[in-house]
Amino acid sequence: MRTDEALRLVAAAGTDADLFGADAPARRYRELVTALHPDRLGAADPAVRARATDAYVRVTTRWRARRDAVLGDYRLHRLAHAGDLADLYDVGADRLLKLPRHPADNDLMAREAHALRVIEERGDPRYLPYVPRLVDSFRHRDPDTGAERRVGVLASVPGLRSLDEVRAAYPDGVDGRDAAWMWRRLLVALGLAHRAGVVHGAVLPRHVLIEPDAHGLVLVDWCFSTAPGTAVPALVPGHEDWYPPEVPAKRPCGPGTDLAMAARCMTWLMADRAPHELRAFAAGCRRPTPAARPDDAWRLLRELDEVLERLYGPRTFRPFTLNP
Repeated sequence: MRTDEALRLVAAAGTDADLFGADAPARRYRELVTALHPDRLGAADPAVRARATDAYVRVTTRWRARRDAVLGDYRLHRLAHAGDLADLYDVGADRLLKLPRHPADNDLMAREAHALRVIEERGDPRYLPYVPRLVDSFRHRDPDTGAERRVGVLASVPGLRSLDEVRAAYPDGVDGRDAAWMWRRLLVALGLAHRAGVVHGAVLPRHVLIEPDAHGLVLVDWCFSTAPGTAVPALVPGHEDWYPPEVPAKRPCGPGTDLAMAARCMTWLMADRAPHELRAFAAGCRRPTPAARPDDAWRLLRELDEVLERLYGPRTFRPFTLNP
């Protein structure tokens, strides 16, 4: 197997069956690690080498998880989702085990656990369903390498779909009336976190999950979270241009950072179908400096409601589906 073939396979694999196949998974694993191993890349382009190294870590981590099957008190089942820095495995009882692919990301996993604990302790109980519930957090040592990884276990909600999936279903953009309820609920999630003293730091379409039928929303992946007035610890690779200027500059961030990214998510979701009024509203949320932006999600929600009422009249329930 060539390196480029292995890279394509790893990038496209959503499940362990996609990655290793059903007939001879051990052979497929050996082919992948051979094609991706750093020692075999020679004088490859640095970008290719970086992609291959990341893919190598993904493959070896997922293979070990398949083989070990049990981490702590949890037996791993299917791979449910491949995240930015970790893989999430179904462990039954509506729970997902989040296993980082590299021990160097343990600090980011610790950030997520801390953020979710703080929000649960300080947040308004009415709005806690807008963020994941942390069930457990512990360290797991790889028996072969001795590498220690911080593992998180989260309560899961069936039927959630990311805004990436929504946009894929609506390539020409989502109707503003449908984007409206998503935007409103995203502001509720951010208002909950900000009042608890937590900045999400990575409000991207892949981290905003909706339940289409019931109009639910959960904001996930709090690994990049921070306290107001401090810098976001890292950027999600491949999404550098989604961030407002203070994040890549490592300057202090705050609620306005999240609100700017939320506005970007929504204008991207609506694409050319975004009404002028909502574009103008989003532009106000995305001014270049944090001091010039809104910094209170609850106040911003009230202002958004005023814009929506002028545009569409009183709020009514509008069914939404990913099969337009």
